[in-house]
Amino acid sequence: MSAKAAATLPQPPAATPIEQLLQPFLLFFRTSAAGGILLLASALAALVWANSPWSQGYHDFWHATVTVSLGEFTLSGSLQHWINDGLMAVFFFVVGLEIKREVLVGELTTLRQAALPAAAALGGMLAPAALYAALNLGRESLAGWGIPMATDIAFALGLLSLLGSRAPLALKVFLTALAIADDLGAVLVIALFYTAQVSWAWLGLGALFFGLLLLANRLGVRYPLVFFLLSLGLWLAFLYSGVHATVAGVLAALAIPASRRSDPENFLANLRWLTGRFEACVEENGVCILRNHEQHANLQAMHGLILSAEPPLQRLEHGLHPWVSFAIMPVFALANAGVPLGGDLGASLGHPAALGVIVGLVLGKPAGVMLFSWLAVRLGWASLPGGVSWRQMLGAGCLAGIGFTMSIFIAGLAFGRAELLNLAKTGVLAASLAAGLLGWLLLSAAPAGGGGRERPPSGAG
Repeated sequence: MSAKAAATLPQPPAATPIEQLLQPFLLFFRTSAAGGILLLASALAALVWANSPWSQGYHDFWHATVTVSLGEFTLSGSLQHWINDGLMAVFFFVVGLEIKREVLVGELTTLRQAALPAAAALGGMLAPAALYAALNLGRESLAGWGIPMATDIAFALGLLSLLGSRAPLALKVFLTALAIADDLGAVLVIALFYTAQVSWAWLGLGALFFGLLLLANRLGVRYPLVFFLLSLGLWLAFLYSGVHATVAGVLAALAIPASRRSDPENFLANLRWLTGRFEACVEENGVCILRNHEQHANLQAMHGLILSAEPPLQRLEHGLHPWVSFAIMPVFALANAGVPLGGDLGASLGHPAALGVIVGLVLGKPAGVMLFSWLAVRLGWASLPGGVSWRQMLGAGCLAGIGFTMSIFIAGLAFGRAELLNLAKTGVLAASLAAGLLGWLLLSAAPAGGGGRERPPSGAG
């Protein structure tokens, strides 16, 4: 575009004083690593608080009872439970939206595309679980076998983004698809193996709400309030059913419409007509929208038209993602990462509950990711992403060992006894730090720009 043509384009409005004041913060939140940095800061704050002279205040605050009543209906629980069962349902809802998008139009659309990240995710779940189980056989802590299976996508992708050109785009896409497939596996593990005694009546009610969500989608309903109320009913039914309430978040997401109401041709034609009417109103009556009802009506029609051109799934994912990254996950970390580190830290890390998590995440994750990826390539089911070497795959496998959010969440489901829960959380924190550092070192030593593809291991295609 020439300088003369650029000069004729309308200029954006000048920034307001509050926008100028908030600009550094807004620029930070737009970076891909911002969510991981904020999550890390929240975890550190929780650790400091839980090991400070005010540690009792930390415990009392997050275990304070919060009650919601509506007539005779009462729902009561600690603040930590509201976060873990309520706010995290929104987190899982966004996870469900991401899974659905990836299956419909992303890296999991076809079997060939999904083969490598799905195989890597499967290996990255089985190997850590097996190592943990081997170290905890015959112990009460065996119930935590699912803890090292998870990957924290925010931390993993945040670290990957900080590597710049040393982490090629194809590797980021692979790790994203792996983490999403891993999230799907974690949801299945929670639903199947970390479920209390099931109330079939409440589960049946949940199935009814899920059916109504699917029916609303099928009938072309696009009102957010309808899906919100039905999803709320689904969440409450699962909360009382014994199946963890966060599973309802994923099911609700799968029922959100992924199609738009208007096709591009009709959208453009209607938008041109509305723009022309708006321009005519301005020429006839000036630019004061407050005094001109037709201008305001045109703007409202444009707004509705734009909403109809965007699938609800995409709109919800885009709208909720900042809330999950910058509010829900940091609050979860603040409420759950406060592990008391007093006493013999070495003995705590050497306990089978903590050691199983560390070995599973730091060694099992990359080993499982590499082995199953190699098998998928060797059998001809998949191929390495372009410009990605096996060394970079190993680095990505190490980053997948950052369990944090999901691992801590599963630990809370696995252990009712505070001693075992704290040991598991200590292992998660230590393992996530070690896995992140190891992945960073491996990938930062790679040639800038991603380098050429290394020769695969012997026998690989």
